[in-house]
Amino acid sequence: MDHPHHPSRTRGELVRRALALAVALTAVVLIAETAGGIWARSIALLSDAAHVLTDLVSLVLSLGAVLLAARPVTKERTFGWHRAEVLAAMANGLLLLVVSAYLVWAAFLRLQNPPEVRVAGMLAVAVAGLAANGFIVLRLRGHAREDLNIRSAYLHVMADFAGSIGVVLAAAIMLPTGWHIVDPIVGMGIALAVLVGSLRLLKDTTHILLEGVPPGIDLETVAEVIRGVPGVDDIHDLHIWTICSHLYALSVHVTVGERSAPARDEIVTAINDTLRLRFGIIETTIQTEQEACRTDELIHLVPHRGDPEPH
Repeated sequence: MDHPHHPSRTRGELVRRALALAVALTAVVLIAETAGGIWARSIALLSDAAHVLTDLVSLVLSLGAVLLAARPVTKERTFGWHRAEVLAAMANGLLLLVVSAYLVWAAFLRLQNPPEVRVAGMLAVAVAGLAANGFIVLRLRGHAREDLNIRSAYLHVMADFAGSIGVVLAAAIMLPTGWHIVDPIVGMGIALAVLVGSLRLLKDTTHILLEGVPPGIDLETVAEVIRGVPGVDDIHDLHIWTICSHLYALSVHVTVGERSAPARDEIVTAINDTLRLRFGIIETTIQTEQEACRTDELIHLVPHRGDPEPH
């Protein structure tokens, strides 16, 4: 007798398999473009390889997030291993910053005296990379509609697919014309895109590690929405931060006046439902109070350990 699989479990397994295949194919493309770029003396191909590296790390992070999310929390790590994704992303950003800066400099030097590029080999590797990226895009497209984490990886691969098209076009131009200066021009364009992406990645990861409010969420708007929940008189001590991509947390003190314990529980439940539906915030700590304790400010200075409380 066949036993039907649980739908969510089946979907999760399909996502893991799609990501694992994407990681394997992207790693092959990275090796091929790096080796091919060195052999063909193509800075465009090497720049695209750097772009592929960003995609590989993004795919590994997405796969890692799926696997780590399933790991149990411990007394030492009450949020589990979610932050490992942020640390890996920061390391990736630092590596790409160095690599892309070097490729921009190398492309600049080649603009002065463009060397002869082995165009046929460059074109063959670029076409293979384009085909592999196209296959990955097709495999991830369906899952990208359902999962924000997969959507992020999907967009990375789409960007690299566009980069591969650029390399193919550069080779197609050089093959009949012999205009080898096209290679460093295209290479510099791709390297600059990777450089900008690495700076943005470092900015985003630093913001997360500094417990910043997640992008796209306005603290004042969240405050007004909470104040609009029936039974809430006012709020203070509001904190919103990011644990990892797409996992947001919030803590807040809520003044509710003289209400019974069941009434307070109903207010907390209503706040949680509102935060989940409006902002995607699912990790919350809500403290209800008869009147404001310590301060009635929406946000306040958090004293460093050993410092006196601000008055």
